[in-house]
Amino acid sequence: MAEPRDHPRPPGAFVDAPHRLAALGDLALESGEVIRDFGQSYVTHGRLDADGGNAILVCAAIGSTHHRLDFLIGPGRALSPERFFVVAVDPIGNGLSSSPSNSRRQPGMDFPRFSIRDMVRAQARLLRERLGIERLAAVVGASMGGMQALQWAVSEPGMVSAVAAMTPMARTHPWSVAVNETTRRCLLADRAWTGRGFARRPDDGWRAWVGALQLLANRTPAALAEGFGSLAEVVAWLDGRCEQQAAQGFDAHDWLYQSWAYDGHDVGTTPGFDGDTAGALASIRARTLILAPRLDLYNPVEAARFAAEHIRGSRLVELPSNLGHQAAGGLCREDVACIDDALRRLLAA
Repeated sequence: MAEPRDHPRPPGAFVDAPHRLAALGDLALESGEVIRDFGQSYVTHGRLDADGGNAILVCAAIGSTHHRLDFLIGPGRALSPERFFVVAVDPIGNGLSSSPSNSRRQPGMDFPRFSIRDMVRAQARLLRERLGIERLAAVVGASMGGMQALQWAVSEPGMVSAVAAMTPMARTHPWSVAVNETTRRCLLADRAWTGRGFARRPDDGWRAWVGALQLLANRTPAALAEGFGSLAEVVAWLDGRCEQQAAQGFDAHDWLYQSWAYDGHDVGTTPGFDGDTAGALASIRARTLILAPRLDLYNPVEAARFAAEHIRGSRLVELPSNLGHQAAGGLCREDVACIDDALRRLLAA
């Protein structure tokens, strides 16, 4: 196991555990480029059984960390460390694993572009080379974490027994691409952008980014109507989101790179499938659970339905939420209970 290291504390409740960084050497990307001196960040909860059969991989969302699904981890929860060995990983480009913001040899815009399959490849190296894990009881993730989970099931069919993908897409929807492009334009319009990178933190760009992304990814019209009674309350909420984002210190270069990976995702471009997204999904042998709300203004719910329709024997669960994309964010007690129950059923099968 890698040595412990410090990491930023997320807002709100979280499950603490020693944070580790595994030095994996150079990471070859599917583009042919290489991330030099790659480090894979992760935490673990629980103990690996002697037969290695109780490992669960938890994948983080875009702009998020290994704490993303902490609301499902802990005694009495679906991902109990008393039963499972939970490995929660940080995806490439989130500021903890190797990223444009922390690379010494390839900083900023010198960092090579990567894909969601590259994230999966890096995680597989961590599991096999550092943790000695050859099979997974499940891969679990929300948003980009759910996209990674589906890619895991396509890329490593013999390794993955079950998949729980929340608000996922097997192929990125044009709407999601448009949202991400809008957020990038918000950042690139800031005077801190030089054409070759950000000379400083683009504060004005981040404020515009919060208005664009956080509104679409965190709420729906119904949620705003229920939660706020006046214009002033809505504006105060957006101001609060700006402050939270600033406190997290996420780097603008990292957002550009992760959002490019998000936009380019398609399990159908996995080698051997010739761009056939439905065919790639049909190849999945893992027991599959897909969860999505009625309305998602970031990852349209029809993308989740498409995945469920093409994975044999999959189960699609509609989350009883008006929080949209954040239905899988652990914010609502009813949503958490629904996710926890569905995940328990999947893991008991």
